Amino acid sequence: MTFARALTAACVAALLLGRVAPASGQANGANWAEGRDTEQADGVNGANGVGAAGTEEANADAAAKGADTDKAKLAAEFNDPLTTLPQVFVQDAYTPSNFGTEAPTNRVIARLIVPRVPRFSLVPFVQLIRPSFSLVTVPTGKGEATRTEFGDIQLFDLAVLPSWWEERGLLMGLGPVFVFPTATDELAGQGAWQVGPAFGAIYKGIPGVLLGCLIQNPISFAYTSADRQPVNTLLVQPILFKHVWRGLYVKSADATWAFGWHDGAPTTVPLSLGLGYVVPREGAPPLNLFVSGEWMVHREDAPIAPRVTVRFGLTVAFPQLRAW
Repeated sequence: MTFARALTAACVAALLLGRVAPASGQANGANWAEGRDTEQADGVNGANGVGAAGTEEANADAAAKGADTDKAKLAAEFNDPLTTLPQVFVQDAYTPSNFGTEAPTNRVIARLIVPRVPRFSLVPFVQLIRPSFSLVTVPTGKGEATRTEFGDIQLFDLAVLPSWWEERGLLMGLGPVFVFPTATDELAGQGAWQVGPAFGAIYKGIPGVLLGCLIQNPISFAYTSADRQPVNTLLVQPILFKHVWRGLYVKSADATWAFGWHDGAPTTVPLSLGLGYVVPREGAPPLNLFVSGEWMVHREDAPIAPRVTVRFGLTVAFPQLRAW
């Protein structure tokens, strides 16, 4: 009897263990499956994280390239004589060494660039008005003595001509140039009322590059005194600009070649090279800063002429006035 009871108890225990073991196995299997699903979910989330990071980097690169392109366009407009970007330009040209005198000279130039769109202009084209004012320090002789006076005022008014070349990046402007004898001393100006033709051409077909020239030829027709000499001078300003990186650019655009048409009139051919940097400012006018050096490579019949000149400049633009 005792043996039978013991055998019965052992069989019941075996049956109970048999029922519990599969249940435990199923629970463990479910836990393992859940763990595997969790690992797979973590893997998917990790992959999504990597993809998101890659997208953010791509967006950041695209934004940086877009900002660099915008700065390149802005820098080109600061150096384009046919631009429709309203600007205030201030430059100081210091000449520590001159031919024909021991005195250093200096010229401070303030210039406005006032573009007019057709509905506000005098002609059915974009009209560019640019007056220039100057304060000059000039030598009084061959020594070191100088004096500072206001110089002549110059104004040109160009109409940008429409053409099929515009789609290829070539723009041209034509109009008159005026020189008013506003100098406060005879040494600071030419003492002649002048008018003549002006022409500008710019090529923008190469990304980040600006090529062009500004040509003027003022001719005198009246004088402030009888001893003033006739003036008829061809002025050529070559323009070469290259954007380098993030608003930094190099240029050769500040030198003006002067060729006198009269016998004995001076001829000077300087060359310049400089660096500039544009500063876009959110909610404020963008700035253009530049410095350049200029060297005289040829002069003829010019008893006094700059030998070496250093230029420092600042330009402030007002894009919000462009539509005017």
